[in-house]
Amino acid sequence: MLTDQRTADAFANSWNNLPAGSVYTRDQFTDWMSPLTAADVAGRQVLELGCGNGSQMLHLLDWKPAFVEGVDLGDAILSACKNLAGRAEENWKITKSDMTAFCGPGYDLVYSIGVLHHLDCPKEGFDAVIRNVKPGGRFHCWVYAEEGNSLIIKLVDPLRKITSHLPWWLTKYGVATPLAVPFFLYAKTVAALAGISGVEKLPLYQYCRWISNRDFRFFRHVAFDQLVTPQTVYINRATIESWLAGHADIDQHSTYIIMRNGNSWKFGGKRKEA
Repeated sequence: MLTDQRTADAFANSWNNLPAGSVYTRDQFTDWMSPLTAADVAGRQVLELGCGNGSQMLHLLDWKPAFVEGVDLGDAILSACKNLAGRAEENWKITKSDMTAFCGPGYDLVYSIGVLHHLDCPKEGFDAVIRNVKPGGRFHCWVYAEEGNSLIIKLVDPLRKITSHLPWWLTKYGVATPLAVPFFLYAKTVAALAGISGVEKLPLYQYCRWISNRDFRFFRHVAFDQLVTPQTVYINRATIESWLAGHADIDQHSTYIIMRNGNSWKFGGKRKEA
């Protein structure tokens, strides 16, 4: 079985066993999408590559797109359809497809949040993002950074090689849940000590300050997401720079790379006009 299919199946086990609705807050979605805002979405044709259970599409619909399509390789599309069916809007579509091969009619905005770093070949995923943007349209991505994640790479990656082969329920309740407890306590402690000299040097300081506002269930969700997938690549800034510079279709004056919470990258730009 291809790695991307295994990964999609693993995440489907995660997404399809969550309560209805978005697992993400509106503020988290807004932060992920920044510097894009509702004004960049309103009235436009939008594509999400790697839509999971539709958690982000649920928020995006509040930004009033003319149409939004979500693409995912796994059976997470079942929960995505259920979540979106509860909306009054009918300007959406869910498509089951390999995002690296997907070729739509062209969209004003194509985004991919938290997906490229799980692909067997992240560059092919990025190529698919650009391929689906209309001339003059925009693209936006978010990925795990190599920078700022040395602790996760050293501790979680070896464990992932085991847990990604276990039944999902065993990974979630037997491994992710107990591991989320010290993670939860550490983040809360870091947030409580913020402002004290030297605390900012602790591992994952910025990320802990951000996630400390969420409840334990979200900590477990994050831990489970890390452990259930057979494939995660941590992408450094130099790699993103090479992706952006290597595409003749990208307007190089429009590109941006922004670090988020000290351990991930947001990046995007525009496709050249025809």
